[in-house]
Amino acid sequence: MEELYANKNLIKGREQPMCGICGFYSKKNISMEQLSEMNNTLYHRGPDDAGVEIYPGKEGYAIGLAQRRLSILDLSLLGHQPMHSVDGRLSIAYNGEIYNFLEIREELKDYPFRSHCDTEVILAAYLKWGIDCVHRFNGMFAIALYDREDESLYLVRDRIGKKPLYYRIEGENLVFASELKPIMKCPGFQKNIRQELLNGYLTEQYINAPDTIFENVFQVQPGMVYRFQRGKSKQWKYWDIAEKYQALKGTMTGSFEEAKEDLKQKLNQSVALRMIADVPLGTFLSGGYDSSLITAIAQTNSSRPVKTFSIGFEDKKYNEAIYAKEVAQYLGTEHTELYITEKDMFSMIDGLTDYYDEPFADSSQIPSMLVSKLAKEKVTVALSGDGGDEFFCGYNNYKMLLDIQKLDAMGAFTYGVCHLPGLKQMGLMEKLPAKVQIVANNRHKKRKVQPFGYMQSRLAMNILKAEQLDYRHEEEEKLQEENWQIRRMLLDMETYLPGDILTKVDRASMKYSLETRCPILDKEVMEYSFAIPHEYKYDNGNKKRILKELAYDYIPKELLERPKVGFSVPLDSWLRGPLKEQLLDYAESSFLKKQGIFKEIQTKEMIENYLINGDKGAGSGANYSRMIWAYFVFQKWYERYM
Repeated sequence: MEELYANKNLIKGREQPMCGICGFYSKKNISMEQLSEMNNTLYHRGPDDAGVEIYPGKEGYAIGLAQRRLSILDLSLLGHQPMHSVDGRLSIAYNGEIYNFLEIREELKDYPFRSHCDTEVILAAYLKWGIDCVHRFNGMFAIALYDREDESLYLVRDRIGKKPLYYRIEGENLVFASELKPIMKCPGFQKNIRQELLNGYLTEQYINAPDTIFENVFQVQPGMVYRFQRGKSKQWKYWDIAEKYQALKGTMTGSFEEAKEDLKQKLNQSVALRMIADVPLGTFLSGGYDSSLITAIAQTNSSRPVKTFSIGFEDKKYNEAIYAKEVAQYLGTEHTELYITEKDMFSMIDGLTDYYDEPFADSSQIPSMLVSKLAKEKVTVALSGDGGDEFFCGYNNYKMLLDIQKLDAMGAFTYGVCHLPGLKQMGLMEKLPAKVQIVANNRHKKRKVQPFGYMQSRLAMNILKAEQLDYRHEEEEKLQEENWQIRRMLLDMETYLPGDILTKVDRASMKYSLETRCPILDKEVMEYSFAIPHEYKYDNGNKKRILKELAYDYIPKELLERPKVGFSVPLDSWLRGPLKEQLLDYAESSFLKKQGIFKEIQTKEMIENYLINGDKGAGSGANYSRMIWAYFVFQKWYERYM
């Protein structure tokens, strides 16, 4: 493989389609001008080039494909999209990167390639293997491929959901796009909110695939193929986390040192593949284990200092920039840091909904945008450490779930007592400490690893008018794993990682036309994590054990060993300070009555309790900041789009 990727003649001229795509398969009369207008809402994702085409189909259908393109490797006319196969059978609009495209190309020597780009490799692979070619792709991608032979349009999303892909079904008509904005621009689109999802949004702070905020609009789920053919659709998973885990768990039977060496090799290969670019490349460096390890490996694969980027906070309690700087100095990177103020972060609020075009309330989106802006000043590609927590057991919740599992029987007993005649009417459950309530109310037999949203969901249900769906993800029901810690990790890979983390990073970076690549989310690395024994990841409270030990091969332990911090945003001081009047306007009775989504009295009471009881403890409303922020973001989104 090294010989393949050393061939700069092949790499030269390969367009990098980091971008946005949109299109349709419809009997409706959608013009070139209208499709262009849809496509141009994605300008920020691809400012370098645009392609818009419409093809006649059978039975009154027309098929439209469009792309906005961000050039990472040499911009070539041969890489322009939509692209067509040599025989004219196929057309494609594609967003992403097939990292192993040169290996696949070696198997396709009979195809008369006209370019050196991975887009054409997708076309050639489909002609040889059909849609099953997707099993061979290692990368991040959202693909729209039209096959004239049987009039099929395929929408395909990468295994873990790195690249977004939405679609709308209206009768026999399909519209698709990388974001919701092009779909909203499609002629005749009706903005009908799915109110029954708002409990989940207010609790989790994002909307989980396949759902979206709008009726009849969905996300192609990670690892899924969606086929549309003259008004009929079919979808299936080509890579399923539950199935892969069951097939691979326990298959690595070697020692910890052997597993560590294997993982080291796979990560080195993954990082090397993601460093192929003819534009400046760098890494996000927080100073934590994941980003430090990826940066260290990148530096060993580079003949010059790697560019690294971090942001710092004035509050020392949340500031990791000092640790990132120490790691950068040790590794010898070309380091850039920016200390951001509360004012810097606050200035981003009004523009949030331009780029997060459905309600999304993970407040770390704001510092994520700022570090992306910083990086874009010097690079066009940045490597990140995303995925380390989910695949190698890094979150504090995972440790807590082991304790909750041990207390489950006691929780069932408490629940039973609190629901005895008389005691239930007295509201005994509500008088117990919040932690006890969380364990006691965790009674859903098939959704046991999602107790943490209970209190938040109770607040949400109290203020919403429409009947609501359960905030807990049904994906847990297919996970055949008795250990709650492992089950939650798998669930997070299905939901939280693509729905929150990767969405946050995609929109934050693409706001500045910056591409992010995630070596830990390489197919080989993800699948190897399923194979190694769990105790290599979590050992008596030691989270991410194998990643930590691997990082120590590159960086001294004393530079890395400290509590996890993460990005922090001063929500309370904002919501009780400069955003207070706007928040109160969003709770005004006449506004809520006209909107018809939230209960006027309960919503106003919740917000006033939060604003008034800032110096009081739990139960007073003082600790409602996550809920209030999610509510505030929803209303900002509503104001922008509705």
